[in-house]
Amino acid sequence: MFEVRNLSAAYGQSQVLHGIDLSVGRGEIVALVGRNGMGKSTLMKSLIGVMPARSGQITVDGVNLTALPSHRRVANGLAYVPQGRQIFGTMTVKENIETGLVVTGKSDVPNEIYDLFPILKDFERRRGGNLSGGQQQQLAIARALAANPKIILLDEPNEGIQPSIVEEIENVIIRLNREIGLTVVLVEQNVSFVRRAAHRFAMMEKGRVVAAGDIGELSDALVHRHMAV
Repeated sequence: MFEVRNLSAAYGQSQVLHGIDLSVGRGEIVALVGRNGMGKSTLMKSLIGVMPARSGQITVDGVNLTALPSHRRVANGLAYVPQGRQIFGTMTVKENIETGLVVTGKSDVPNEIYDLFPILKDFERRRGGNLSGGQQQQLAIARALAANPKIILLDEPNEGIQPSIVEEIENVIIRLNREIGLTVVLVEQNVSFVRRAAHRFAMMEKGRVVAAGDIGELSDALVHRHMAV
């Protein structure tokens, strides 16, 4: 369903992604893991079009997205929750979610989104900037879901979240996949969550995929070799 072939990207003259290959089946969760600074977030930005690829190809359901701007990629089924959330702080919760509706042509926030995140319904008139970190993360995911995506790209959704909310965020991600069938590409440092949620993994190091496989193959030895500080 989602194919990345020989993707390379650079900041100026500094190449940071080197021939990335990634294949994601419909209804899978694939986790990108590795130490910080190894290119995982850069890969996510390249997939959504925030950072242009130098070479390679990105396809969703056979449609080549590589040359398309970000909003066209969203219209073709990709959604993106960036690291740090990046919600609109001066807009209300409801207005934030409505920005995700633009590509669908709809104007009403689906009830299913509020069912997933009841706190957002309670706070729909509150400014996004006045929410806690965990609430902002829920809002960022809700905004992405409003675009009715086929695939959601989640870049470290638990970063900076209070521990009491982390499990709630994790359970929502699993529900989106198991109950709704949403395909997920996830950047995550929490190995226990990755093992609980993901079907497959890709280990990144210095802008390359150095190991990949079914989640049962994510051994302690592999984690220690490529993720231990």
